[in-house]
Amino acid sequence: MRVSIYIPTHNRLELLKRAVESVLRQTHADIEVIVVNDGSSDGTDQYLIEKAASDTRLKFINKPKAEGAPKARNAAIKMATGGFITGLDDDDAFVETRVAAFLQYWDLLVSQKLQPACLYSQDVIIANGETVRTSSKRGSVNFEDLLEFNYIGNQIFAPKEHFMEAGLFDESLPAWQDLEFFMRVLKKYGQAYLLDIPTQLYDDSPRVDRISVKSEKKIREAFRIVSTKHASHSARAQQLLMIRVFSKFYGIRPKPRDWIHFLRRGFWMGGILRMLRETLRYP
Repeated sequence: MRVSIYIPTHNRLELLKRAVESVLRQTHADIEVIVVNDGSSDGTDQYLIEKAASDTRLKFINKPKAEGAPKARNAAIKMATGGFITGLDDDDAFVETRVAAFLQYWDLLVSQKLQPACLYSQDVIIANGETVRTSSKRGSVNFEDLLEFNYIGNQIFAPKEHFMEAGLFDESLPAWQDLEFFMRVLKKYGQAYLLDIPTQLYDDSPRVDRISVKSEKKIREAFRIVSTKHASHSARAQQLLMIRVFSKFYGIRPKPRDWIHFLRRGFWMGGILRMLRETLRYP
């Protein structure tokens, strides 16, 4: 079974080389890696041309200008020929058994009469070249869980039709594109299951060029859109999603109007305490 791995990239040539090599070293041989060069100006285009000439499993799209990671991911997914698809950020890397382990676990779950929406795995967290820790993700995730937190992480493994039928990544979202896409996959196909071994090296080094969006305006707009699309069925769901805006990761604190909007959705002591904690959080 062929597995397609997509990698969007922008001006991270040395990191990209590590990511690509980690995919090409997979123990499962029937793979293709599709790199979408999103308008890089650091020689990425020439590297991809030369690398693809020496390994036909590498395919690429060299775009003349940057249009964002979601659009790059979607272009690669549409191009993919694999029965299964997963992704990789250009600053991360795969353990060499990742693809094989996902395929084996998928077959095991199906043999037990389970039909996964997707799979995800534990990560080895790296910072400044040093191993910091291994993640401790929960064993399964459903749609409602994602309202509280992205328990999946940044990548899923699933059949190509799950990606296509769920509608791919929303290119109009200013942030939370992974989260919102995972919500649609789980809404449509059910439960996500954890492969409880670390199969990805996740680079958490502080850098100015990280993909993760921390702009307050973009995070608040993403909340508004995602809340309308996925949390309108429940006031508690809206409150859960709202609390995420104020996580320490983004550095955004609740303002008086946020408290008003939160309390209008109902009295929830646990949520009030979490809002209070974020309001009083030290910088």
